[in-house]
Amino acid sequence: MLAAPTASLAQDYTARVARILKTTPLIDGHNDWPEALREREGDARWTADLTDLSGRPVRYNTDITRLRKGLVGGQFWSVWVSPTLPGKEQVEQTLEQIDLVKSIAARYPQTFTMVRTADEVVRAHAAGRIACLIGVEGGGQIDNNLSVLRSYAALGAGYLTLTHSRAIEWADSATDDPKHNGLTDFGRSIVLELNRLGMLVDLSHVSEATMRDALAVSKAPVIFSHSSARAIDDHPRNVSDEVLKLVRVNGGVVMVNYAPAYVSDAYRRWSADSMAEKARLNSPPYDGLDIGQPEKAKADYALWLKGHPAPRVTLSEVADHIVHIAQVAGVDHVGLGSDFDGVGDALPVGLEDVATYPALLAELMRRGWSDADVAKVAGGNVLRVMRGAERVRDGLR
Repeated sequence: MLAAPTASLAQDYTARVARILKTTPLIDGHNDWPEALREREGDARWTADLTDLSGRPVRYNTDITRLRKGLVGGQFWSVWVSPTLPGKEQVEQTLEQIDLVKSIAARYPQTFTMVRTADEVVRAHAAGRIACLIGVEGGGQIDNNLSVLRSYAALGAGYLTLTHSRAIEWADSATDDPKHNGLTDFGRSIVLELNRLGMLVDLSHVSEATMRDALAVSKAPVIFSHSSARAIDDHPRNVSDEVLKLVRVNGGVVMVNYAPAYVSDAYRRWSADSMAEKARLNSPPYDGLDIGQPEKAKADYALWLKGHPAPRVTLSEVADHIVHIAQVAGVDHVGLGSDFDGVGDALPVGLEDVATYPALLAELMRRGWSDADVAKVAGGNVLRVMRGAERVRDGLR
């Protein structure tokens, strides 16, 4: 068992991380802060003071103070809307979410700046600002319309996640029954249009068959904006070793997710048991031991939790995923995709908010990683992928 680092070593790691992030922007592939603000603040999201949200009754993982403490250089803000909505409503709400991201950047110009390209990220970082990028988190949000996709690109969207939690008309999701065994012909045309537009193809949330189809079709490097390693945690949202090898060939990057169910197999199994217990107690309108007695169901579930506490998930386990992906796909093909403000309070110990990125990078150093490799994980790899997509875009034009 490795001994804990001494105080002097810990200070050295902190200094090394700071030096790296001074020259390499730390870029997170996925943060749901815009949707969290929409859901919790309502109309006040357009005017609320976002400097420090740490004292709010409902916990936020993100605010300006903690972004600065975490030495963040760039962020793909997710503009997620519910995949259960009709297509046109998804489009409308996506446009509103894009507007919210841009309004935040406009309200805090000394902190944020909207960017679209890798070079713009680098310039923003050099100027001391956090580069704001946009990720559209679900293929349903284009409503089967290439013109809508092109409009998102014109508004600055940097990637499209091909599906969210449900299979759609042209692609299968990791968390729904398959309908197409991957991508349809129209789905393949979406991938090629993303290449032409210079938008990244995001394969988080999609089924393995969809991953393979997209990797076979895409002329540009792809991303997984917030996914982890399936060999460590056998969740279908994660990426198998076989697909990791295809990512290496493609030149893409897998940005590791912090959600406990995607990090810890023990937590994943506990989560399934927890949901089953809730259903066993109260599944309106049909069944359950405590059906029609919500307070009794709540008390009985609390009693179950006492005997079945959630497994502890830690920063070290997230680092395990980074290390595994680096071993299988190569260190050039792994990054960070926290999913902050998209998974509630259930986050690994040590990775509770956006201030904690340096601690994760320090853990990699503790395991013997070089500064050059840590810089790749922090942001260098996704910058390379962005530049690759830009080259393909320019070639297709």
